Amino acid sequence: MKLIVAEKPIAAKRIAELLAEGKVTEERINSVPIYRFERNNEQYVVIPLKGHIKDVDFPKRFSSWIGTDLKELIYSDVEYAEKEKGIIAVLKEYAKKFNVAIFATDYDREGESIALEALECLQEANPKIEAKRAVFSAITKQDIEKAFSSLTELDFNLANSANARREIDLIWGAVLTRYLSIITRKLGREFLSAGRVQSPTLALIVDREKEILAFKPKPYWEVEAIFEKNGQKFSALHKQGRFWEKEKALAVLESRQPFGKVAKITVKKKTLKRPEPFNTTSFLRAATSLGFSAARAMSIAEELYNLGYISYPRTDNAAYPATINLRAIVEKLTKYGPLASDASEILAKEKLIPSKGKATKDHPPIHPVAVPKEKLSKNHEKIYELICRRFLATLSSDAVVETMSAEILVGKEPFIARGQHYLNLGWKKVYPYSQASEIILPELKEGETIKLLDMKIHEKETKPPARYSQSSLIKTMADLGLGTKSTRHEIIQKLYARGYIKGNKSIVPNRIAFAVIDSLEKHQCIILKPEMTANLEKEMDEIALGKRTKDSVVDDSRRMLSEVMEDLLKNRATIGQELRKALFEDKKQFPCTDPNCDGSLVLRKSKAGKRFLGCTNYPKCKVTYPLPQKGTIEPLEEKCEYCGMPMIRVKGKRYSFKMCINPNCKTKEEWNNRIKERNNAKQQE
Repeated sequence: MKLIVAEKPIAAKRIAELLAEGKVTEERINSVPIYRFERNNEQYVVIPLKGHIKDVDFPKRFSSWIGTDLKELIYSDVEYAEKEKGIIAVLKEYAKKFNVAIFATDYDREGESIALEALECLQEANPKIEAKRAVFSAITKQDIEKAFSSLTELDFNLANSANARREIDLIWGAVLTRYLSIITRKLGREFLSAGRVQSPTLALIVDREKEILAFKPKPYWEVEAIFEKNGQKFSALHKQGRFWEKEKALAVLESRQPFGKVAKITVKKKTLKRPEPFNTTSFLRAATSLGFSAARAMSIAEELYNLGYISYPRTDNAAYPATINLRAIVEKLTKYGPLASDASEILAKEKLIPSKGKATKDHPPIHPVAVPKEKLSKNHEKIYELICRRFLATLSSDAVVETMSAEILVGKEPFIARGQHYLNLGWKKVYPYSQASEIILPELKEGETIKLLDMKIHEKETKPPARYSQSSLIKTMADLGLGTKSTRHEIIQKLYARGYIKGNKSIVPNRIAFAVIDSLEKHQCIILKPEMTANLEKEMDEIALGKRTKDSVVDDSRRMLSEVMEDLLKNRATIGQELRKALFEDKKQFPCTDPNCDGSLVLRKSKAGKRFLGCTNYPKCKVTYPLPQKGTIEPLEEKCEYCGMPMIRVKGKRYSFKMCINPNCKTKEEWNNRIKERNNAKQQE
């Protein structure tokens, strides 16, 4: 008999089905599904975990936030406490029956750490049990067969690298979170969180918002000419572009004549290179541009991987290894309806030469490995098709566009008309997420005159820098070494969950985010500097390479945090006062709806824990409004079209909609309908 340990139930079942030579039977022990099958006349048992089966935590004496010495907490021991007791009991029971355990968890730092936890549980019951490792990047028949025919050893350095991160993040997160929550008196569910990666990421968002608020727009003017040739109208802008003085733009208008003369025509061919294969960062950037949150996109990708439809979605690699049979994958996609025609066209090529980005020794780039056997949910289908189309785009030809620039003189004033059209759509044909826009100019010849229909001045002003989107924030985090491919989406989700940021397309920090970052910046807290956390990331990489030990890196981080806390503890009274003031301001939603009251409606909680809007002048003013008990509440600068009362937006993980605060308004009915729709959608997935 052989024991296999998988990371999740869905992966365990899939691996059993791929290895079995006959039927796979399932039984449950302690609610844990156990999969049995036969292979080469030998019995196999697959036990699934649920990710980490142990939690990193402090000893119980530090469980009370109030009264804990934070400096002592920094240097406290870290314990690995049993979390999934049912799974651990099953592992220990089966350890007595086996001498070899094969670990088939995800092959990355986290997967290796999870495997090590399981191995330690097995060894408690059977110290002589031997560990083997199955390494694969996709849960397909070919990949799994290959992995189990060439088993390797567990990589303890890789596991220790992941465990170092867990311990460091626990220590930094717990100490800073307790500090902020205690000095603001925000304990319980509404605590203020901080962390080694979370805080510098929030600082990026706040600092960008400060740039936007400090930005002073500068007016400028553009002069546009409208020409016509053979009934076709087209536009040209003055060659100077922006006029910073209106008088100079007006002077151009005075040169107006009935005709313009084509002075020069420039035609160029431009190659638009096909995109690189998806690594985790580029995948998340593409998925968020389609309206998914980074966390949701990664969750769907992991589910598609466990179902055996795509390769492992956590990778830095952007170059396909030579071992991947690209043609075989394209052949499979010819059987997938939405892509059948495009895949067939690519398959007709004599040679498939893919684009190539930065190659690493990581998993291969994210790519499809199989066509779904069952109907996918709408969101799963969108993500699957995005990955497939990116794969096909990397095997397509470059796009070629012809650009034309025509300089047209109106008197002595030069105007430029620009046009472009595609000579070869190439990869843009299979990848509609990157638009192929064309501007067609009429046929123009140097020296000819064309009719001038109109000349206009457009008054504009300079724009502030754009807010971060989830896509641009993930790229900036990657550039600065903040977090890893596996954690960046989780950090962003945490900032939303803690109420520090809001907004879908662009990220907006709330008042409390400003207060937290301002206070930490004022006291020159190094946690806000990306270099600090990036250096720790490098040290964790050195653990994976065997150049550093876990304990030495964790101790380095403890000393660093101790220095940070020296100043923060010294100034706790000032920082606490600043943050409490910001928290109160952040609660304000609207002016009180009583015309005789000068108070504000703020978020409050009843003794029963129910949230509602109440007036700051209570008990003098007793105006209150009930609120939905789930989802974040965002005040809107608009009034209800039915009753004229203030509007709010209610946002959850998979829904976002507007409603009125008036409980008797028609929007209440719409809210109830949305809840039903959300529950139905959840059941379908």
